[in-house]
Amino acid sequence: MSIERHLLSGNEALAFAARQAGVSLGTGYPGTPSSEILEQFSILGGRAQWAPNEKVALEVGIGVAFARGRALVTMKHVGLNVAADPFFSAAFTGVDGALVIVVADDPGMSSSQNEQDSRRFALAAGVPMLEPSDSQEAYEFMWEALSLSERWRSPVLLRITTRVCHSKTAVVFRNEARPAPASAFTRNIPEKVMIPAHARPAHRRLRERLKAIQAWNEGSSLNRRIGEGKALGIITSGVAFAHAREAVITGSAGIAAGSYATITQKQTDRPDPSDPSEGSASFFKVGMTYPLPLQRLREFAASVDRCIVIEEGDPYLVESLRMAGIAVEDKPEAFRFGELNVDRVRCILSGDTAPETPRTGAKPPELCAGCPHRMTFTTLDRLNCIVSGDIGCYTLGALPPFEAMDSQLCMGASIGIGLGLRHTLRDEEARRVVSVIGDSTFFHSGLTGLAEMVYNPPRTGHILLILDNGTTAMTGLQEHPGTGHGLNHRSSATQVLPENVARAMGVPNVHVVDYGRALEEALEGAMGKDELTVIIMRQPCRLNVKKPATCEPENGND
Repeated sequence: MSIERHLLSGNEALAFAARQAGVSLGTGYPGTPSSEILEQFSILGGRAQWAPNEKVALEVGIGVAFARGRALVTMKHVGLNVAADPFFSAAFTGVDGALVIVVADDPGMSSSQNEQDSRRFALAAGVPMLEPSDSQEAYEFMWEALSLSERWRSPVLLRITTRVCHSKTAVVFRNEARPAPASAFTRNIPEKVMIPAHARPAHRRLRERLKAIQAWNEGSSLNRRIGEGKALGIITSGVAFAHAREAVITGSAGIAAGSYATITQKQTDRPDPSDPSEGSASFFKVGMTYPLPLQRLREFAASVDRCIVIEEGDPYLVESLRMAGIAVEDKPEAFRFGELNVDRVRCILSGDTAPETPRTGAKPPELCAGCPHRMTFTTLDRLNCIVSGDIGCYTLGALPPFEAMDSQLCMGASIGIGLGLRHTLRDEEARRVVSVIGDSTFFHSGLTGLAEMVYNPPRTGHILLILDNGTTAMTGLQEHPGTGHGLNHRSSATQVLPENVARAMGVPNVHVVDYGRALEEALEGAMGKDELTVIIMRQPCRLNVKKPATCEPENGND
């Protein structure tokens, strides 16, 4: 019997599994490389929606799981920072249904402002974590994560990285489908209300649960030894396994007590990593990376002459193993930065620490031709503004030819940093400070900044410029509370207008401008008086102008 295979990205595979496994609601905030998960889930008929930010998305997901539903919450790594408050406390409360948080890390910072390693969050919060290495495992691990969450009544973190998110590999589906579970709410104040008197015993329950999960993980099929070679043992997880496997297949550099193993492809009914049935290398591929199967890892390390850990990013596995008294080699410090690939793994295995050749020839990103942000930054530069910037495609205003953005830190920080500058600089310099934020970012993290602006206004007032292009442009033209559309672009939603929010919060000067001289006049007027001003620059993204103008409900999948 032939096996039907589907060529899917990791993001698509996660969406298919979530749909087939009966996820009740998918929610999140778009962020590369995670954005396509919920979009694909919606296309498949799942109920999906964008939240204003990741914290709200996770709180909604927790509510779904409190009602015995199966919740999927998606975000990129910096989004987990925003969601950290409910994430840590949800580990204490546990869930009655299932709660899977997919976090997509971005080693090498293809589209991110930092290179943090989200594995630290699982350890700090006490939340079980799975790490798939390809699309097939992304599909299988979503099923497993939902099952584990229901079994242990715990949130589960499913960590993926850019290569797994966007690379396509063959996937074989399970021949099953689960209906969404029947909803119900069971009142349990001691477990769901985290006042100190309830949180103390909840923390003890969490640690006992983690001990039970670790014992279960010692026998779990999520972790596999591949090969019986004695000379070299490689402990790895995620996409680093694929790089290490290929490096061993094709490498020629020497290793302790022998040459690299020759690995042959084993034919199976499902796509499966090659089995190094001969040669001198073996792998221990960790699928559940928290809590770790330490006994099996100890036995693996003891069975080989040389044991090295191949992992992207922080030495999370190395530190965990060494703390448990397991002697392993780490990669050189230079390989902590950026993504791994086959050549870099070969260097790690052979001990080659020569400086790497810098990548050259890449075209720098730039604002699209005809983008309204071009005129905005030209105007800000002409007026000699000090620009406190934010996250979005308009961040490219910091690059040539504009070079008209002076700071950019994280979502929503433009307002707070701009206020800090205004509070500190001399009056004539402070009046030049303008906070610039996009429409989606404003709803994500700018609302509290605006409240701070009204509550603690600088002596010279302040100017907030909201660049409203009617979409979340940088991550793929997703909707947000200001667009009037749901996730699928067709269903209608209540439109929240930034100018109404600003007026309701008490900003005395609110201007909506569209183009040209109107923006310059509004900025010049605001810089000439010591008052609070919000200017909304409203021009549609040029990539989004063909979006249908009418909204019609469709199956409630918004």
